[in-house]
Amino acid sequence: MKRKVTQTALVLALGLASAAVMAGDNSHAGHATEGKTCEGFGPQTPRDIDSVAGDNQRNFGIAPASTKMNLCNIHFHKNAEHKATDFNIYAGEGDGHGYESGYQCRISKELSKAELAPTKKPVCGGKHGDLKPGDTIEVHWVHSSADVKPGKGLGSCVSKEIGNPGLRVETQVFTLVNDRNALNFNDLDYDGTVKDGFHQPKALPTNTGEPVVFTGSTTGPSYNEATCSPYHVTWSVRPQCAKLDINSVAEWCESNEFGEDHAHGVRKLVTNPKLLSTIE
Repeated sequence: MKRKVTQTALVLALGLASAAVMAGDNSHAGHATEGKTCEGFGPQTPRDIDSVAGDNQRNFGIAPASTKMNLCNIHFHKNAEHKATDFNIYAGEGDGHGYESGYQCRISKELSKAELAPTKKPVCGGKHGDLKPGDTIEVHWVHSSADVKPGKGLGSCVSKEIGNPGLRVETQVFTLVNDRNALNFNDLDYDGTVKDGFHQPKALPTNTGEPVVFTGSTTGPSYNEATCSPYHVTWSVRPQCAKLDINSVAEWCESNEFGEDHAHGVRKLVTNPKLLSTIE
C-alpha cells in the first residue's frame, strides 16, 4: 500500500518545519534516543559520500534524472549535512536542535581577508542567527515526479494525483565569500525556467565533480538514527565545495518564489551500515 503523504507530513519529513512545530519535536534530536536504532526503514540520509558501503536491503528505484522531473523547492542548510573529503571539518555537536553542527568546507579555512570582509547588513537572519562570510551551506534543489510547479514549502512537491511522488535532490555544498566575482546564487535560482516541459533551475553547478548518486531519505533535524524518515529520496551530491557570493544569497533570501529567508538545521550524519544503502 502506498503511503499517503500530506503536505504537512512532507514538510516535516524534509526538515523544514516551522519553529513552533520544531519546538514540539525536540525529542527526535540530540541525546534522548541515542544508542537506539530504528528498524524496518529504508536507507537514511545524510551520509559520508566517500564511503560506498551499506547494508540496508530495502531497495527502491533510482528516480529519473532531475532534467526529467519538476523542480519544486530550493532551500539550504547551514553547514553541510553530508560529509566528503572536501567538506569534513566537523562543526561540533551544536545546540541539540540541528544548528551549529554538520560539516564545513576545507576551503573555508583558506580564505583571504577580502573574502572574509563583513557584510554591510545581516544575511538571511533567523531565530538561530545569520550567515557570515566563511560559513558553509548545503543547498538542496528538490525535484518531484509529480506534475507540480515550484512554490512555497515542500508541499509544492506533491499533488492531489500523486501524494507520494518520486523525489530527487540535487545537492551542492558552498563556502560563502564576500566577493561579487564568485558564483551568484541567483544564477542557480528558478525564475520561471521551463526546459522540455519541466520546471528547472536556471543552472546547476557543473565543475564540482561527478555527483555521487544513492538512495536515501529525507533529512533535517527531526530525524536521527533512532527516529528514521520513512520517505524515499534519490540523492545526487557533488563531492567538491565551491565559493558562492554571500551578497547574492542575501538578495535571494530577501525575495524568492519559495518563501525561504534563513538557513535550516542539519540532521546528524548517519553512520550505522544497517541504515545506509550501497553506493553503486
